[in-house]
Amino acid sequence: MKEINDIIKAYRKAKAAGKKTALATVVKVEGSSYRQPGARMLITEDGELTGAISGGCLEGDALKKALLAIHQEQNKLIIYDTSNDEDSDFGVQLGCNGIVHILFEYINYDQGHPVDLLIKAAEERRDSVLTCIFSLERGTPQIGTVLFYSQYAAFPESHHFDHLIQDVEKVLENRLSAVKSIVHDNIPFEALIEYLPPAVSLVIAGAGNDVKPLVEIASVMGWEMTVAEGRVSHATEKRFPLAKTVKVVSAEDFLNEIVVDEHTFVVLMTHNYRYDLTVLKNMLNRNNRYIGILGPKSKLNRMLSDLTEESVEVSEEQMQRIYGPVGLDIGAETSEEIALSIVAEIKAVLENKQGNSLRYKKNKIHQAINGDAQ
Repeated sequence: MKEINDIIKAYRKAKAAGKKTALATVVKVEGSSYRQPGARMLITEDGELTGAISGGCLEGDALKKALLAIHQEQNKLIIYDTSNDEDSDFGVQLGCNGIVHILFEYINYDQGHPVDLLIKAAEERRDSVLTCIFSLERGTPQIGTVLFYSQYAAFPESHHFDHLIQDVEKVLENRLSAVKSIVHDNIPFEALIEYLPPAVSLVIAGAGNDVKPLVEIASVMGWEMTVAEGRVSHATEKRFPLAKTVKVVSAEDFLNEIVVDEHTFVVLMTHNYRYDLTVLKNMLNRNNRYIGILGPKSKLNRMLSDLTEESVEVSEEQMQRIYGPVGLDIGAETSEEIALSIVAEIKAVLENKQGNSLRYKKNKIHQAINGDAQ
């Protein structure tokens, strides 16, 4: 979601300045590629790039293609074959052994356009789906990004794309993007049906100096952050300008006005044992996937023992959500290193990964997005 939010900011800035823009989207990958379907980049007519569609090798040629789409006010599909290092038709020589299909969409400010749908996705605090229709056949019009869908909303509201809803709902249910062959207006097309989770919400109990690097690293990830604790001198916006919300609150009221869902990750690091214990107790019956507790294993064991004395039994399911000591085992000692290990662990939990070194992975790094929405 960070890339989408960055693109939205750049789009609004370009529109205010009267600059023409185009949106480049990776819609299909055959073989290996640095970026997967759904990667995006906004290009302005004066050459500003926001986002990325590769590791940097495609962007030079993509700029030229985007400027052509802007000049012609027309969507264009460009295919980059990166499977042969000797093939320098595009001057990219990626060596990624893949074919990358990129759709360039001209942004017409006076009509509905793809960035409007990106804005809908960014505003929706729920799982959602974007659908982009394209054709690999030369001469066929490139329809582009046409549909935003969530459990509670669809945009546009017309029935012109009702034939896509079954596939869209499968992607939403399974939370797995897919590229499907479809027929639209009696013409064969392909559709990137992209699953989009909401932005990660990182809620930090604590406002000490060791929270600062955690907020900074999480900000780079594009996560939305809430920093809260009881000390007036510590929980200030001046100390945490990158956080979305900073507040002074008692442990008993900590969760008031905080939305906790499966995309909410909570870290307890106030260095106040009773404060952390109270927040942990109140978190147990929430439906989020992660409660990180800073400190040694003995601290967690003591917390569990104290909860038992209060007649609060922690179930096995609840224990699966508690990560204490918090963070991946990377030998972290400094505040910055600990922050890195926490962010890495949250990312691993978010993606259902173990956080192992990629050198031991036998399969491909990224799961292929194919024609199955199963």
